[in-house]
Amino acid sequence: MEAKVKWKDNLHFSASAGSGATLFLASGGESDGFSPMELAAVSLAGCTAMDVISILQKKKQAVTEFEVKVTAERVETEPRIFSHMLVEYIVTGLDVDIHAVERAVELSTTKYCSVQAMLGKAVPIEHKITLQQAKTQA
Repeated sequence: MEAKVKWKDNLHFSASAGSGATLFLASGGESDGFSPMELAAVSLAGCTAMDVISILQKKKQAVTEFEVKVTAERVETEPRIFSHMLVEYIVTGLDVDIHAVERAVELSTTKYCSVQAMLGKAVPIEHKITLQQAKTQA
C-alpha cells in the first residue's frame, strides 16, 4: 500500500493513495480538508462499516439505512492523542435481528477490522448498537 501527501499552501495538502483516490488535508482549524486525526476516526468508521454491512448482507438482513458514528475524545496536552473512542452502529431495517447485528459487530471488532485492531492497542474503544425499525410503505 502507498499513500502520499503533497503540500499546496499554508497547512493545506492533497493526499492520494495507491488506489488513485484523493482527498484534502488541512490543519484542525480549517474546514476545507480533513485533519489527520479526523482521518483516523473516519478510517475506523469506514473499516468497521464495510465489515458489518457485508456480514449483514450475507445474513440476508433487510437493512435500509446504515451509519457508523465515531466519537473520539482527545487529551489536552500535545500530541493530543485519543483517550477514548465510541463507535455507534445505527442500523435501520425491516425486522433486522439484533443478534445478527451484535454478531456482525463482534466479528468486525475482533477479527476483520484492521483499523480497530491497530487503534485498539492504543486507545480504549467502546461500541454501541442502535437498531431502528424502518417505516413500511402504506
